[in-house]
Amino acid sequence: MTHSLQRYLLWGILCPVVAFMLLNAFSVYRQALQAADTAYDRTLLASAKAIGELLDVVEVQGRAELRSSLPYSALEAFEADMRSRMFFRVSGFSQEMVSGYDDLPPPRMVAGASGPYAALVDFYDASYRGESVRMAVLLQPVAGAAGQGMATVQVAETLELRHALARQMLMDMAWKQGVLIALIAGVVVLVVQRGTRPLRRLGQQWQARAEDDLSPLSAQGSPRELWPVVEAANAVMARLDRLLRQQKRFVRDASHQLRTPLTVLKVQVQSARCGDVDPQVALRDIESTVEGAIELANQMLALAKAEQLRQQEIPGPVDWARVVRTVALDLAPLMVERQLDLDLHAPPCHVHAHEWGLRELTRNLLHNAIRHSPQGGRLEVHLLPSHVQAVLRISDEGTGIPETLRPVLFQPFAQGDSPALGSSGLGLAISREVVLASGGTLQLENRTAPARQIGASKVSVSGLDAVVCLPLA
Repeated sequence: MTHSLQRYLLWGILCPVVAFMLLNAFSVYRQALQAADTAYDRTLLASAKAIGELLDVVEVQGRAELRSSLPYSALEAFEADMRSRMFFRVSGFSQEMVSGYDDLPPPRMVAGASGPYAALVDFYDASYRGESVRMAVLLQPVAGAAGQGMATVQVAETLELRHALARQMLMDMAWKQGVLIALIAGVVVLVVQRGTRPLRRLGQQWQARAEDDLSPLSAQGSPRELWPVVEAANAVMARLDRLLRQQKRFVRDASHQLRTPLTVLKVQVQSARCGDVDPQVALRDIESTVEGAIELANQMLALAKAEQLRQQEIPGPVDWARVVRTVALDLAPLMVERQLDLDLHAPPCHVHAHEWGLRELTRNLLHNAIRHSPQGGRLEVHLLPSHVQAVLRISDEGTGIPETLRPVLFQPFAQGDSPALGSSGLGLAISREVVLASGGTLQLENRTAPARQIGASKVSVSGLDAVVCLPLA
């Protein structure tokens, strides 16, 4: 499902605003009802006082009784309009019925009633004849020639007018809030449209680019919030550019490097067919050429895989000592063939690296050292952990590396007269890529020793030290 930033912001802003306005409307309606009660309770109090002023005390059979001369139509003057109706009841000194509606519920007397009016009046909500009413109860002192006492005057009013007033106040507020919500929605849409304009412009720039254009995007003129997006896009394009260049170089090198052994192989086959070469010799030459081509292809694939290690996450720590011992055991036949004296020292040492890369790194360096060591020479392989890194030192007694070859030492297919570069020129390039992917360093240094001649002295190369430093796990 496609998500719209504009819709998300619109609903994200409007939903809380609408919810707040609904709560506010409920609160306003309650406050309006309270205000209407306060206003119209004055009418009820005035009605009750008017009724109380028309009461009198008469003597009946030697006993003081309360009399009321109020007609039923006397309350019409206090009714605001036809939407509300008023009812009353007057109770005597002994709560006997004196006048009014005899089915009006008896008063709920609250001692010391509090409110905005006198302490002898109480207001509350009640129900009468199935309708909600507002009730006012007034304790009215009445005195006459026959005696005195406290009369109870009840006046009830239906709530239609009060509710109508509260609804009117609510509607007056609601349409204003509706206009405010519409204004907020319009502002949100306008702001989102203007705010996302740089993002749309950036997308148009990407679409207008050529297929092979992987140059970095410019963040100039873009909002600060888009800079991380532009930087991430530039990082992705840089990785793609590097991968494409590696792929193109691999194809170019493969086509160039494999052309020679294949041409030689074709000539050898033609010579064997014509009978120019003895069949056994021809087969031996063809086998040698095929083995060289296979080794070259494997080295090129290893280099391509080593270059991809930088984009891969390191899975976990690897025991480098175990890898060194395994590789030394695999290459033992070559050491025996050359009668080399191996000094191997590799205590357990865990580093952060790819196990495949460590194997290729160790194999290439050790294979080079074996190949370039003199017959019956000494070969030292020492793996020692230091404070924060592990150091692998492979020392041979070969002729070392000429200074003229150092600038191109780690370039693929870099070959020269020095045997230290190997047969295909890919071993050191693979080793360098593995070391860089693991965050380490690789150095090849000639080991020198003084050699005296008659009348002069010079420094001679006594071997090569390959030193690899990788961070400890």
